[in-house]
Amino acid sequence: MKTIREAADMFAVSTRTIRYYEEIGLLRPQRDANNQRLYSKAEIAKLKLIFRGKRFGFSLEEIKEMVLLFDQDRTGKKQLERTIAYGQQRVKEIDDKISELQEMKKEMEHLMVLFSEKLNNIKGEGK
Repeated sequence: MKTIREAADMFAVSTRTIRYYEEIGLLRPQRDANNQRLYSKAEIAKLKLIFRGKRFGFSLEEIKEMVLLFDQDRTGKKQLERTIAYGQQRVKEIDDKISELQEMKKEMEHLMVLFSEKLNNIKGEGK
C-alpha cells in the first residue's frame, strides 16, 4: 500500500492531481484509521494506465471508460477491446496529423526556395 504522497512521487505529479482522479471516479483508495488515503497495487496500476493514456493523447473520459471497464469485467476482455478501438482511432488521428504536417513542410520548403530566389534577385539588382 502506498500513501498519496508516495503515489504522487512515483509518477512525478502533485497529490492534487491524484485527488482529482479520485473526485472524477477514476480511483478508489482505501483509508487507514487516520483517514489517510492508501493506494493498493490495483490503484497504482490504474494510475499507470491513466498516465499512459494521457501520454498517448486520450481524453480523461476515454481513460475513465477504459479503467472502469476492468472493474466490470475482471478478464480484461472488454477493457482490451475498448482500448484497441480507442487506439485505432488515435493512430488514425496521428496519421492525419502527420500527413498535414508533411504537406505544410513541403509548402514551406517551396516558399523558402521562392523567397531565396527573390532575395538573390534583389541582391543581384543592387550591384
